[in-house]
Amino acid sequence: MNTALVVMGVSGSGKSTVGAALAQRLRVPFADADDFHPPANIAKMSGGHALDDDDRYPWLETIGQWLTAHSDGGVMSCSALKHKYRDQLRAHCPTVRFVYLSGSPEVIGRRQASRPGHFMPPALLASQFETLEPLGPDEQGYEINIDQSIDKIVETYIVAAGVDPSITEEN
Repeated sequence: MNTALVVMGVSGSGKSTVGAALAQRLRVPFADADDFHPPANIAKMSGGHALDDDDRYPWLETIGQWLTAHSDGGVMSCSALKHKYRDQLRAHCPTVRFVYLSGSPEVIGRRQASRPGHFMPPALLASQFETLEPLGPDEQGYEINIDQSIDKIVETYIVAAGVDPSITEEN
């Protein structure tokens, strides 16, 4: 692997789980963008309010810096819902690729409901889908449906990206 990956999608799509599994399979570092949110963002979301672009800008800058530091291989889970957010990340790491985890609101809603105590309340899921701009034809990445096992999602990426099998084999 010679670039950073961002596993993206709405809250509850499995970004953290898939990202960690993908990083383990690729033998590269993993980070969760949720861990980069400043306390004010967490408080806002916990209070049932969606973040706006002003809230996201400094958060995305920090994520972009992590991607730059891991531009030769690393996986970050990050919503990256809008094209302009992904542009902001690409400004830091032009070679970044995206893995967009897509799924229906019903499937993701069920998953999100099974995460008690997460700072992103299920009530904000609709705002996530309203904000979501799927990958455009000008963006390097892959769309993978989440209605399958984590292992199958990871394998789908490995095959689609043409990852050298020797990288992912156990020694």
